[in-house]
Amino acid sequence: MKNKVLSLLFIATSFSSSAEEFVASYEGFYDRLKVVQKGDYEYARVNFYLVEGESKRPCEIASGKIVTEQTTLPLQYTADAQLMLPVNEKLDKDKAVVVVTPASASYCEIKIQIESAHFTNAELTKKKLYQLHNEFESLLSDLSGVFIGKLLSFMLPEQKGVTLEFTGKVSMSEPHVHCDNNRCRFEVPTSWQDDNGKFNVMSEVVSAKPWIVK
Repeated sequence: MKNKVLSLLFIATSFSSSAEEFVASYEGFYDRLKVVQKGDYEYARVNFYLVEGESKRPCEIASGKIVTEQTTLPLQYTADAQLMLPVNEKLDKDKAVVVVTPASASYCEIKIQIESAHFTNAELTKKKLYQLHNEFESLLSDLSGVFIGKLLSFMLPEQKGVTLEFTGKVSMSEPHVHCDNNRCRFEVPTSWQDDNGKFNVMSEVVSAKPWIVK
């Protein structure tokens, strides 16, 4: 049941596209960005990526814009198709629309990803991982509370810990740590809350995301 609810949650917060352009209301992005802005999050963020419908690979973007009845603004985006949207109350009130033209894909959709804005090897301690885990858990709950209601909070997917990806293969024999190639999953016990013990890893951290039980 929990896995199905996670899928439904992310489908409900995604937008579809036409064969030529991806078009979505700015309001949906704004509401989620405001949740992050209002929260006390040092690391956790919600990011938006445009992906191809079937393969889920990044959808190469030819151009993008944010349009209202009065203005047209350029949309900022990255090489991996992350949409860099501003938190702008006026755009929300003006009923802005996000318009993206894919370079070649016929169908693209939004992938909503909770992840860390910045988490480096210097912060690779048990205490910081505990903080990161709790921020991810809190943000997922806050977003879900806004969009599926508090009455459904018992149906939220289970977050077991944190998943880190590195630039190269990593091996660790620590308790609560499970590594496979360049990815390590950290179960985060409460005993890590005030533990400054550090994980010494040569490869650099490239991403930090919640570990959701499937």
